[in-house]
Amino acid sequence: MPQKIRLGMVGGGQGAFIGAVHRIASRIDDRYELLAGAFSSNAEKAITSGQEIGIDEDRNYKNFNEMIEAESSREDKIDAVAIVTPNHMHHPIAMAFMNKGFNVICDKPLAMNLRQCEELVQSKQHNDVLFALTHNYTGYPMIRNARALCHNGDLGKIRVIQAEYAQDWLTEDLENKINDGGNKQASWRTDPNQSGAGGCIGDIGTHAYNLIRYVTGLDTQQISAELTSFVPGRNLDDNAQISLRFKEGAKGTIWSSQIAPGNENHLQIRIYGEQAGLEWCQEDPNYLYFTKYGEPKQKITRGGAGALNVSNEVTRIPPGHPEGYLEGFANIYTDVANALIDKKNGTFNPDNHQFPSVEDGLEGIKFIERSIASSSSNSSWVNF
Repeated sequence: MPQKIRLGMVGGGQGAFIGAVHRIASRIDDRYELLAGAFSSNAEKAITSGQEIGIDEDRNYKNFNEMIEAESSREDKIDAVAIVTPNHMHHPIAMAFMNKGFNVICDKPLAMNLRQCEELVQSKQHNDVLFALTHNYTGYPMIRNARALCHNGDLGKIRVIQAEYAQDWLTEDLENKINDGGNKQASWRTDPNQSGAGGCIGDIGTHAYNLIRYVTGLDTQQISAELTSFVPGRNLDDNAQISLRFKEGAKGTIWSSQIAPGNENHLQIRIYGEQAGLEWCQEDPNYLYFTKYGEPKQKITRGGAGALNVSNEVTRIPPGHPEGYLEGFANIYTDVANALIDKKNGTFNPDNHQFPSVEDGLEGIKFIERSIASSSSNSSWVNF
C-alpha cells in the first residue's frame, strides 16, 4: 500500500458543494487522510464544519493563516492543501501555503487575473512545490483515451474543433431571488469581486477550453468572442460564443451558456482531423466515438474493447457500470498522490503525470481575459 498523503483543506465547509466533492474524491482510492482544515472564512462556521467532518480539535483552525502557522511547526504536518474557496481567495491562500513549502491542490479557475497567475507560477517554481489544478474532466478515462489518439496521430493533422458547455440553472435571476434571500452558489459566481471578470466563461467556459488544449495539445493564436448577460441586472456574462484560431492551422468554436433551458451539464467536444474524428459528451462519459474517414463510426467503451491502456489505468469498474464525475476528480487526486510520492523519493518526472498544472491555470485566465477584450471591441480578433 502506497504511503497515505496527509491532506489539509481550506474552504468547503457547511453549504459548500465543491468541498464535499474534493473530500470524497480524495478518499476513493484510499490515498489521502484529511487531517486539518480551515473550512470557512467565518471562524465559528469553520470550527463547526471541521467538527462535523471529524477533524481533531487541535487541527481544526479558525482561518488559513492560523492553519499555516500551526502546521508548519508540526513534525506530522500536512503534505498538501486543497483550496476549495470562492475564486477570489485562490491566489492569497495558495501563495501563503507555497511560501511555507506546502504542495497545493486548487480548484479552478486559478486566480482573478494574469498578474496573480504569473505570481503563482513563479512561487511554485521558486519553492519547488507541486501545484495541481482540478480541471476534473481531464480525469475521465475516455478523455485520456482521446488525448492519446490525438497525440499518437490517429486523427492526422487536426482541422476543426467544436466544444460546448451548456447549463440552464441561471436562466432566472437566482442570485437575487427574494423568496430565499438569494442562492449562495449563484451569488458568488455572478459577483465580479468574488468570481473575477468572467461569469459563465470563467465558471464553465474554461472547462471547454481546457479540454481542447488538454486533448489536442494545440496552441491558441487568436480569439474572437461575444459575451452576453441576458438576465437583466446580472453583472457577469451568462452566455459566450467564441471562435479560435490555432497556431497549427486548426479552427475552433466554443459555446458556453448557463441560460439554456433543458441543459444540465452538457459538456461536449468534437475533434476532426485529416484522417479521423472524435466525439465525447460528459453526460454520457463512458463512451468515446472514433470515426476513420470512409469507415463506420466506432464506439469505444470505457474499460472495453478498443480502449487504450492510458484510459484503462484510470478505470475502476467493468464497462456498463456508470463511472464519472467523482471518479474524474479522484483520478486527479490519485495522479497527485503518485507525484507527491515520486517527489519524496526524488524520482518525480512531470511527463509521468497527467494532472493539470498551475501553467494550465494561467492559460485558462488568459483565455478569459482575451475573450473579454475581444467582446469589448465588438468581437474583433485578439492575439492570444
